[in-house]
Amino acid sequence: MRTRAIAAAAAMVFPLAAAVTDAAAQSRNAAGAAYPSRPIRMIDPFPPGGGTWVIGRVVEDKVAELLGQPIVHDSRGGAGGAIGTELAARAPADGYTLALATASTIAVNPLLSKVPFDPVKDFAPVAHIGSIPLLLVVHPSVPAKTVGDLIALAKARKGALNYASAGNGTLAHLAGELFKVSAGVSITHVPYKGGGPALNDVMGNQVQLFFSNVLSGLPFAKAGRLRALAVTGAKRTQAAPEIPTVAESGLPHFTVTNWYGVLAPARTSREIVIALNQTFNRAVEAPEVRDKLASLGAEAGGGAPEQFGAHVKAERAKWAKVIKQSDIRLE
Repeated sequence: MRTRAIAAAAAMVFPLAAAVTDAAAQSRNAAGAAYPSRPIRMIDPFPPGGGTWVIGRVVEDKVAELLGQPIVHDSRGGAGGAIGTELAARAPADGYTLALATASTIAVNPLLSKVPFDPVKDFAPVAHIGSIPLLLVVHPSVPAKTVGDLIALAKARKGALNYASAGNGTLAHLAGELFKVSAGVSITHVPYKGGGPALNDVMGNQVQLFFSNVLSGLPFAKAGRLRALAVTGAKRTQAAPEIPTVAESGLPHFTVTNWYGVLAPARTSREIVIALNQTFNRAVEAPEVRDKLASLGAEAGGGAPEQFGAHVKAERAKWAKVIKQSDIRLE
């Protein structure tokens, strides 16, 4: 009886939160008040306008609607995402400060350099909100129209093809190294200070290929300034279903996605983590959110916190192996 009374009281004060799930309606913060009773801060460890900003805002707007509380998107870029991620790790574990996490900030960067946080011990996985593949593009003058053509060309011109990346240790760099290992080819890495300069030099034929962010590379491919050979996800992207995956083009085990998720400080209560997880899952299941993500080339996420945690663990193991095989080091 007491539990039902508490749920009813919460529903009167926070009708939208009560509609999400019983867990959301009955969760409590440290002071015993219904959660959430004030705005939630979402720390984005990258500058505004990037993938985390775009994907994060699409999902956050729906979550705010479901919870009946604003979500304040706080961009704290710097040090490859380490500054914002540390800020979230050190925040009070009350459910009012969360972090957007990506493959690079949690699964890759901590393997390559010393970061001021432990990507596993300092966080509680909350939700996987989405993932987006990379797009393998070449300059139109490159005589390759398929991944198979590119592999054959790279083997015939050993070491002559260059691939761009957004910098040492970025996902584009690791994708290139994974491609080398998977295809048994020799191509030369040319790092840039960001994806924009890398993309420009591929279009200028200074380098021949690039594993680009789909959001930035696809418009140039559709305009004919680049040739898109494949996407790196496990399946084709709805934004360009005519483009095959690398896996179906001859490298069956090759998948690379930049995933996005939500983390909370490690000591956040289980009740709040579950309430948030269920709310984020409802948000990404909403048709308008799924359609918007699909239009961006992204796939909606979902699943339990434990599933997201297992995904992070698997990604860290995968990239640790590639880093070791390729002897990748940050200068």
